[in-house]
Amino acid sequence: MRQSYRNTKTTVSLINYHFVFCPRYRRKVLVDQVEIQFKQIVIKICADQDWQLLALEVMPDHVHIVLNARPTDSPAELMAKLKGITSRRLREQFKHLNHLQSLWTRSYFVSTAGNVSSETIQRYVEEQKTRG
Repeated sequence: MRQSYRNTKTTVSLINYHFVFCPRYRRKVLVDQVEIQFKQIVIKICADQDWQLLALEVMPDHVHIVLNARPTDSPAELMAKLKGITSRRLREQFKHLNHLQSLWTRSYFVSTAGNVSSETIQRYVEEQKTRG
């Protein structure tokens, strides 16, 4: 599926992030109703923040999220909002999660992805002087 670029008055962008993060101590807490509610919360957060959710996969002990964000949104901000809001709401709804000091670890994996490879971009930049 080819994505279109996002346009604002001053920018044109296509910024996709792939995040992976885990519950504290890699506990297998993302099951059954917790998993279902987690997905609903993430969908709502993305809609509220104007992030386009491209993929979401929840395993019992970790989460994969691929989303498209604006250039003004840093990966650290995205993770802070996703982890903060989901932790608060899940712990409000599922009291058995309150015994954990925190729901999520502080760490996460992030990578960028787009419609073109890094090699294609590098070749394009290198060939700029030869274009006439």
